[in-house]
Amino acid sequence: MKDAMTAQAMHKQYSDGVTAFRQHIANPAMRQMFHAGADEFLRRCALGVWQADGGTVTPQHVEWYNAIYCKGDPVPSALFWELSTAVAEYPGFQAPAFFQKMMDYDRAYGQTTARRFVDLMVLMLLLFAAVDGAVSDQEAGFVNACADALSALCDRNGLDCDRPRTDASSFVTRHTGSPSPAPDTAAGPAPEALSKEETAQPPEKLEDLLTELDGLCGLDRVKRDVKSLINLVKVRRLREEQGLPVPPMSLHLVFMGNPGTGKTTVARLLARIYRAIGVLSKGQLVEVDRSGLVAGFVGQTAIKTSEVIQKALGGVLFIDEAYALSSHDNANDFGREAIETLLKAMEDHRSDLIVIVAGYTDLMEDFIHANPGLESRFNKYFHFEDYTGEQLFSIFQSMCGKNQYTLSNDGSEYCSSYLNDLYMERDENFGNARDVRNLFERSVARQADRVAALEAPTREQLMELTAADLKAAAEEG
Repeated sequence: MKDAMTAQAMHKQYSDGVTAFRQHIANPAMRQMFHAGADEFLRRCALGVWQADGGTVTPQHVEWYNAIYCKGDPVPSALFWELSTAVAEYPGFQAPAFFQKMMDYDRAYGQTTARRFVDLMVLMLLLFAAVDGAVSDQEAGFVNACADALSALCDRNGLDCDRPRTDASSFVTRHTGSPSPAPDTAAGPAPEALSKEETAQPPEKLEDLLTELDGLCGLDRVKRDVKSLINLVKVRRLREEQGLPVPPMSLHLVFMGNPGTGKTTVARLLARIYRAIGVLSKGQLVEVDRSGLVAGFVGQTAIKTSEVIQKALGGVLFIDEAYALSSHDNANDFGREAIETLLKAMEDHRSDLIVIVAGYTDLMEDFIHANPGLESRFNKYFHFEDYTGEQLFSIFQSMCGKNQYTLSNDGSEYCSSYLNDLYMERDENFGNARDVRNLFERSVARQADRVAALEAPTREQLMELTAADLKAAAEEG
């Protein structure tokens, strides 16, 4: 049996993971709902993990339970007898109230918040299970059952899994020897089958992809950089055909810029472009952050990172806020293990894996210079500039068109003025397109409140956003 980490170390891993996930929730109301309910839900899950392991509570369990909170939240203060009773009387797993809201939002806006939460939950439950330095078969079974329950809800709500999910069964099996359950064929084809289907699809036409790139709002500098990169690959291939020497070339990229500037959108499009020009065999995008690569205790980060890399082979691995892997002062931080594993994979699979790291400009420069291996592999930088007020308004109009809403004359005038002011007065909290999306969602909600009071609203009234709707949404934000 391995030595368990201290309660303080566990608290840090827990708080880092939950905080990182919370920061990636786009909708402010959902973010607040998650913040209010996450600690309580995950503490209940800890009770279930420990009940599954026989229900024996030790002082170490009490210390860990009282360390399950995020900075700024109420700190639990359970006594030994209180925790023993709670573990013994654990009623069974129930999905948290905020999970249904996540699924509703994902279905409406094509996001993956709920699926990503399943990943987070699995990681946290495995962390709780390691209170005694090991993960038992019983604890592994409980973790699997919880993940299956939430995944089944996602399946029933029609939410596809378009990003890597933590496979609790295989992850736990490597550490406990417990067998994985039989695959649920009713849930859809196996990942291997999907990969073959994806590979069988013919590559998209480069001209169509470039048209899609040109259709993105703003990003003029990034568009030029992408086209230059394509030309570099083309000429390199022509030189090879003529028997001319070609210097070593790295296609791994650094995306630098503020949130909401289109980094993920461009990364997804670039993965498809790479496949179209024959650089990659599949062209899928696998998106993760620190919590998707770093595990909670010794020896598991390399395994977790390797599993993500395996799912990214043939495509692009996109690491958002990559600087978080090296920004911790602790020399033993597991983020460094993730970086070393990543660097080795980039060398071993350099013919069929592209890695894109993204984040704030200053922080990404520090990240790249933190490791000589990173400096040698990442030598191409794409700079994503903030959207101007005019571009923000264009994005809002695009959202209206996509969702069949219209702006009244006064609504259009107010929206343009408001977004221009938002740009001119921007600070470190400026969210670019994320702020536009939040304004649009709040405007739709305020319009719904107004239209619902009408006796028989017309089609035009159901579609129109007025200055009053937008002003109320702006004040709420």
